[in-house]
Amino acid sequence: MSILLALFGCRSDAPYVVPEEPMPPNTVLLSQMMRELSATPGFTDAMLAQLDKDGKKGPALMTPALMKRLRELILGKDWQGLDRFPGWTMQAINPTVKVAGRLVAKDPEARDEAAVHPGSSVRSANTKPSSTQQGAVQNGSGLKQYIDLGEVSETKDKVVSLDAPSTLPGFTTDGLVSELGAGVVRGDGANPALAPMHAESQRLADVLNRLSLNGLDGSAPVTVTVAGQSAKTPQELVQGLLMTGHSVTVADARYFANFGHFHYKGQEVMMPFWVDSQIRIPGEKRSLLVPVSHAEYEWEVRGPKVNATVSWYFGIDGKAEFRTMDTLDQAWVLGRHAHEYRNAHAVEVTRLVGSMTVAYMRQHLARPELPFGGYYPLGVCQDGVAAIERKMTGNDTLFPNTADGKLFDDPRDAEINAMIKAIPKDRSDGAPEPARIFGSLPTADFITITIPGLAADLEMVHAAWQDGSLERTSSWIRKVTLRLVGVASLGALAAVVVWRRRRNR
Repeated sequence: MSILLALFGCRSDAPYVVPEEPMPPNTVLLSQMMRELSATPGFTDAMLAQLDKDGKKGPALMTPALMKRLRELILGKDWQGLDRFPGWTMQAINPTVKVAGRLVAKDPEARDEAAVHPGSSVRSANTKPSSTQQGAVQNGSGLKQYIDLGEVSETKDKVVSLDAPSTLPGFTTDGLVSELGAGVVRGDGANPALAPMHAESQRLADVLNRLSLNGLDGSAPVTVTVAGQSAKTPQELVQGLLMTGHSVTVADARYFANFGHFHYKGQEVMMPFWVDSQIRIPGEKRSLLVPVSHAEYEWEVRGPKVNATVSWYFGIDGKAEFRTMDTLDQAWVLGRHAHEYRNAHAVEVTRLVGSMTVAYMRQHLARPELPFGGYYPLGVCQDGVAAIERKMTGNDTLFPNTADGKLFDDPRDAEINAMIKAIPKDRSDGAPEPARIFGSLPTADFITITIPGLAADLEMVHAAWQDGSLERTSSWIRKVTLRLVGVASLGALAAVVVWRRRRNR
């Protein structure tokens, strides 16, 4: 009996209770909001519909399986589970993306390939662009869904000057903030430090995107000038800004990702997306669950002609592009600069980002059937940042990475292909390294983390990592195997007992 109990992993440990406090000021847990509103007719469906229709505001692709799980937790009033949603390993999340890819794919060949590469089409990136695709580049029709260019034309030879102030409109929350009723608002307001620079930031993001596309076959070249300096690539523009008295800092930034962006009765709603790290918390049976982080590169430009702040990442909207940073993050997401680059290093990071933008655009043009714009099979926000981090520092400290290296095979993008293939992937049964778990966090000081229970868990696991006593939790395959062994052992034991009784008669 003792052997069987051990095989089944039976213990008398008290179940872990997810903490609900202390909470930071003006913040509530998702479970607290749903306790009050889940009984409101139609509200749960309205909230899930919001999450489903605008996934680019979150860190994770809300697949049908994840949406189903979220609905079950809410309707079942499993508030403990809701506050650690979904709490799955990457190996459990990956298949749900494959299924979602098959559902979205338009033709049988694409659906078959989606089973191998989540969401990918059968067309190889090595395939030469068709005349239709080439025309799409020249007339711009094939680019706008994958990159934002604003008023900077992608179809004509053009010179854009940054010497005069931007004439683009200022920041507005139109289209960013929506009322769901019952005191719930989705979307964040203006960042008081960055929103006033929106017009300048939007223009800078547009021209950096357009300069990146100068490296795309068939794209009409554009030149950007500032104070007498001219640029035809993103890195030349950064070099020109430096030469004309501007300061430029490029930061490798990390945050806790907010997959909801909800506000309830004027309070921020804490909505991390939890992943099982497969690391055992010392002295306990459970795994360390960590909120998924968001990673991006950020350019802070200050000087006589241009004052702007922009970011770059590959988002769930399917766009690998430069973007503005106008909205105010909720306080619990924190923020950390893992690295900062200036002068020649800032120029080099910008060059790599421009090359990566082109590589992603070629992927889009070669594989237009990719559901979700290739988000997940081509990576998530972390992949591109991790690849450049490794190139610049020799280390990669981000988790998770999901890019399928086999898809990055266009010889014109050899440098980017090699960089993507060099970083660790979280697509198989392997557990992530602790360095990537801790490197992804938006703070190195655990005491500043305001998500209840997380700081204590991180402290214990970090100490175990440092003293060499860190343990992994069993994968689901191992757990199933142990249970099958237990069942087989029980069957064998029963057979022996029956045989001996019959023999002794």
